Amino acid sequence: MNLNKKYLRLIMIAMLPVTSLMAQKKELVKVEKVANENKINIKIGDSYFTSFLYPDTLEKPVLYPIATVGGTIVTRGFPLNPKPNDPTDHPHHIGIWFNYENVNGLDFWNNSFAIPKEKKSAYGWVKTDKILETTSGEKGVLAYHANWVNQSKEVLLQETTKLEFSQVGHKRIIDRITVLTADMPVTFNDAKDGLLGFRLAHELEIPTDKDQKFSDDKGNVTIVKGGTDKIANGNYITSEGKMGNDAWSTRGTWCKVFGKMGNDSVSIVIIDHPNNPNYPTFWHARGYGLFAANPLGEKIFTNGKSSKNLKLNRGESVTFRYRVVIDEGKKTISEEQINKFMAEFTRVK
Repeated sequence: MNLNKKYLRLIMIAMLPVTSLMAQKKELVKVEKVANENKINIKIGDSYFTSFLYPDTLEKPVLYPIATVGGTIVTRGFPLNPKPNDPTDHPHHIGIWFNYENVNGLDFWNNSFAIPKEKKSAYGWVKTDKILETTSGEKGVLAYHANWVNQSKEVLLQETTKLEFSQVGHKRIIDRITVLTADMPVTFNDAKDGLLGFRLAHELEIPTDKDQKFSDDKGNVTIVKGGTDKIANGNYITSEGKMGNDAWSTRGTWCKVFGKMGNDSVSIVIIDHPNNPNYPTFWHARGYGLFAANPLGEKIFTNGKSSKNLKLNRGESVTFRYRVVIDEGKKTISEEQINKFMAEFTRVK
């Protein structure tokens, strides 16, 4: 080997650990309250990640929109900020949220501006009343307190949630710990719609032969005939190998949705935690863009073979933990990578 080439190779090898360390340098996560708004922005470095929205005009707090490292928005725009060709179904599906269809008979999940005033008494609200923590750093932390209330503002449950935001390479992570404490005897009656919800961008829907309604950026609605939608290209896979629409109603420790957005592959993984009730969760993963983990809908997911009615006496609490990983790159996140994220998240501390 030529001497100069030999030394050049040695220098390059010596530089590898430094280069690797530089590549692994973690960006500062910024958690910033927006003045005069019920809104908190989360950025990683100078790149937007998401916003925590909790105005009185919404029936629950949400994280919306959600952006990848490259700036791709992976949540549906409708109804807050409709994008061209946005589906207009289920106006209560906004970004990422956490609530449930049947708490003492009240429907928290389906409440939205679309419910007529005379029917609102059948629905519940999740009202954020305190921001407990906003911390920037290697991990960004946002903690808040909210009340689950009826139309008369009677409190059924008090919620304390801690959200942690971080980034590893081109993978963004949201860790959620939610504690619900009963202000009165409460039953989460077994129901389909719950608990952690994520409404996906149009591209991440599964292609369908059914007719669909879409809006443009001005809110005009058009009907697209089944099989002619050229945008949707998504798919699901669970930890148990269930794919596509077969993922719905099955159990798994994690579930991934993936598809092409622009030139990149985008993947979103929801990871369950072994300390959650009724682990592993059922996946309420729909082809039209609803991606949800619901451990409490056992009756409908098992065709009535068993049921799960979670009861809390006054003062009793229940805790739910979830990790969401948002990835963007040339390839979808692998099962091995997902399992590493799961092992880290579920490690007993």
